[in-house]
Amino acid sequence: MDLNSVEIVNTPSHRDELWPLEPTDAILAGGTWLFSEPNSHIRRLVDITGLGWQPIAFGDNGIDLAATCTLAEISTLSGRLPAEWTAGALLYQCCTAMLASAKIWRTATIGGNVCLSFPAGAMISLLSALDARLTVWCADGNDYTLPVAEFVTGQAANVLAPGDLLRSFHLPAAALRARTAFRKLAPSALGRSGIVVIGRRGAESDGGGFVLSITAATVRPFVFEFPTLPGTDELRAAHAGIPDGAWTRDAHGDPDWRAAVSLVLAEQILAELA
Repeated sequence: MDLNSVEIVNTPSHRDELWPLEPTDAILAGGTWLFSEPNSHIRRLVDITGLGWQPIAFGDNGIDLAATCTLAEISTLSGRLPAEWTAGALLYQCCTAMLASAKIWRTATIGGNVCLSFPAGAMISLLSALDARLTVWCADGNDYTLPVAEFVTGQAANVLAPGDLLRSFHLPAAALRARTAFRKLAPSALGRSGIVVIGRRGAESDGGGFVLSITAATVRPFVFEFPTLPGTDELRAAHAGIPDGAWTRDAHGDPDWRAAVSLVLAEQILAELA
């Protein structure tokens, strides 16, 4: 869709060229959602792909992903990671949890998916399950970091303040060394996710803890951490702590269905990782 209201496109090459950002400005990276709706209030696009961020950087302590890294680049990581990073399959699995064509995969970015903060955001599922932290650039020149699970606060809502820019994500090596289990349900095989449940069991050298994340079924990520493998009753008690109002209600599933089925999937994951 054309954005007929846009009058100018800026492509900054340095951080200090990004600001000021006005209410009628929009950040452009992949643009797959931005160009899917009229967005008639937008007068200027700020194209951050000119900043030259390295999409993927490997280190001993994990992986850094630029906010402009595409879904296609993330999905191919599953086959490129060191053998000891056994959670690698999850990267591809989460990309397939999103209703998108191959063309969208090549264009859509991880940062855009997270900033939209939709319940079915597949990259939110991935990052919250792997203890990822994100870095935000602020207009005053400061930065801050926080867990991705705390970034999304509700349906299409997050902690970004006006003028903030999402810069990158860090996936820690300890989470990448873990065994994972993945469950996704949707009304159709290639449909938008109604429920995504991911389990992670840490390596013994990393403490052997168990993590369960529930996304898509809820308006924000819910991540439960256990120091050891929990029993079924303990898992059910954690699941019961999700507020009634936090379950997503839309055409892809009613809240009671999401609550009931996500518990079934969580118990399957617990058994798989036992």
